[in-house]
Amino acid sequence: MMSRSLLAIVLFCTMSVDTEAQTVSTDSVVSDTVVLSEKKSGLGKRLNNKLKKRYFHTKYDTNYVARPKEKWLLRLLANHTANYIHAKGTVNDVYSKYDLHTKSNNTIGLEVNYCDIAVTLSLNPAKIGGKYNDYEFNFEYHGQRISLDINYLRANSLSGDIRFRDIDHLDEEGLRMNVVNASAYYVFNHRKFSYPAALYQNYYQLRSAGSWLAGLSVQAGSIKTTDELKERNPQAPDVHLKFANVAIGGGYGYNFVFGRHSQWLLHLSAIPTFVIYKHNTLEVNNNEMKDHGMHFNMIFNERASIVYHFTPRYLGGASAIVSNSIYDKRNISFNQNKWLIRAFFGVRL
Repeated sequence: MMSRSLLAIVLFCTMSVDTEAQTVSTDSVVSDTVVLSEKKSGLGKRLNNKLKKRYFHTKYDTNYVARPKEKWLLRLLANHTANYIHAKGTVNDVYSKYDLHTKSNNTIGLEVNYCDIAVTLSLNPAKIGGKYNDYEFNFEYHGQRISLDINYLRANSLSGDIRFRDIDHLDEEGLRMNVVNASAYYVFNHRKFSYPAALYQNYYQLRSAGSWLAGLSVQAGSIKTTDELKERNPQAPDVHLKFANVAIGGGYGYNFVFGRHSQWLLHLSAIPTFVIYKHNTLEVNNNEMKDHGMHFNMIFNERASIVYHFTPRYLGGASAIVSNSIYDKRNISFNQNKWLIRAFFGVRL
């Protein structure tokens, strides 16, 4: 029974970045240095010109979307990410329910952006203080046509409430989870509707506009029983799960512009996707189970953002990127919620 219950827990969790040394004579040092300096200066100038040309190249309807004239954008960021799992089901006539979560990840950071090339430095105060041991990596790309989100989470902090016989809680260090979530979107009305204006602020949305969206979602990773759990409970089964899910779908997004001089921007979008491929393998005490069948599985991706321009150079706001996974197989149901919430203040230079 314990094997079956732990199997259910794990199943639920899934259906959720020249110097060239040479000898020169004294007479040649000055001339060689000048030539090298000119080459470096020329290369830097050509690269800068290409970046500026690309930055201001018009591929959009200027009645709806515009580029800021400033090429530098500095943003102060405060991020909050979290992962929640809610599941219930009956295995071998035994009902169980799970409400689990990882530790939230709270960071503060500074982003420096020049002509759409950005670098961000983030710090997690809890990690510095030794209170957060998970690892999380987030990558975002927001273009006029294509947008991409990638999240990697390595966590030992999965814990929460369990309703199963006499067990009512799962402590941290019981399961080790490594999960990659990736989502890509294509914007059909990219000449009038700007994702970057809402989520990255390297464009202006001048008038309200919307667009149909095409989406692709991928989830992959593994979950494994930890040695700490085996030490606490020698009867706990040895579990190792490997999984991969691919989903496609479509949705709609809208940028609502209002206020004097288009100072406010409200963005909302949602893309439901349907799982078309999955390859899941579960081992429990050396017994292997595979799940490759077609069932009602969906991944929803939602985004929201609000931006206020104090002046053409100063702005502030907040945004959210949310992913919801829904899996339903026979007598087991699962819902996983992953989100990133961000507050920001920016200045253009």
